[in-house]
Amino acid sequence: MDGPLSGIRVLDAATLFAGPLAATLLADFGAEVIKIEHPRGDPARTHGAQRDGVGLWWKMLGRGKKSVTLYLGAPEGQEIFRRMAAEADVVIENFRPGTLERWGLGYSALREHNPGLVLARVTGFGQIGPYAHRPGFGTLAEAMSGFAAVTGEPDGPPTLPPFGLADGITALTTAFAIMTALRARDTDGKGQQIDLAIIEPILTLLGPQLIAYDQLGEVQQRMGNRSSNNAPRNTYRTADNRWVAVSTSTQSIAERVLRLVGRADLTAQPWFASGAERARHADELDAAVGGWIAARDADEVVREFERAEAAVAPIYTAADVLADPQFRALGTIAHLHDDELGPIRMQNILFRLSETPGRIRWTGPPLGAHTAEVLKRYGVDDAALTRLRTAGVVR
Repeated sequence: MDGPLSGIRVLDAATLFAGPLAATLLADFGAEVIKIEHPRGDPARTHGAQRDGVGLWWKMLGRGKKSVTLYLGAPEGQEIFRRMAAEADVVIENFRPGTLERWGLGYSALREHNPGLVLARVTGFGQIGPYAHRPGFGTLAEAMSGFAAVTGEPDGPPTLPPFGLADGITALTTAFAIMTALRARDTDGKGQQIDLAIIEPILTLLGPQLIAYDQLGEVQQRMGNRSSNNAPRNTYRTADNRWVAVSTSTQSIAERVLRLVGRADLTAQPWFASGAERARHADELDAAVGGWIAARDADEVVREFERAEAAVAPIYTAADVLADPQFRALGTIAHLHDDELGPIRMQNILFRLSETPGRIRWTGPPLGAHTAEVLKRYGVDDAALTRLRTAGVVR
């Protein structure tokens, strides 16, 4: 077996990030993922940084996938896709609701030839409701979920993350949903549709905001790097102009931190016994902890916190991550060879299984690299492939 998902065939017909990243996670553990791209290519290929005209994000997002170009707006492309879906376990798509149906590729049509097919539909707002036909991206989910409203400084604007947070959370959720549907199929042999709206998974990760408003009428406010649940909790500048993050989510850790910085007297205050009460005294606690940290270099701060068994971490850039011995010990960074770029490093698979580990089989391939190889399985010979190329259906 080439991973625990060996034998599972996935058609990744989605674009950009949420749906395709879910397919990447499945590929990491052995699923055969066939990336169906418009002949122009997935926009992710040109999104973000490039080296010598080669998109770097794509190298991670497309890893382990076979790239096949196919224009689904053409009848010839639709017919080939039907043949492919008839032999697939999973299809992932993120077209606007109704698009697949307009092409004759909706779930009711596909399942006629493959009753066990799992169709994962990943859109901004889901398949139903008044917003279903709006274009939707992760940024909108970060705004509507309440994430942006609670992120940033108290006197500053709502703040969006500088990366695809909602898309990434949705990708993880989609992969879980697909595996859940496949497990259900093991029981009854039936496939099903998955309707996943990007606005929903991030809402779950925001924790008790909804229930706190429902039960108490409370609306969480922006607090910068502080927490309403405990203190001290913040980022602090060190003497060598670096930054560290401190967390005191448990009472014992909070006490250790204050003893370390020479303010054991604060632990005797009645309010110190409660995380929420400590948060109300954050100014006093930050002054004690921040002053101690500001007088020391980052390496000394981390060393002394570790000696005191208190929770601290340096704030890293990508360069720091690549150099860190803990990430190296875990194998978090994969060292790979790419046919276009040569040696390349990227994030490794998400978790380690002791008996059936996953692996990165190859980096994101050039556009259409596997078109001829894959389409021959579905009756497209060399002459037919030439005709499809001439018609612009494949590249």
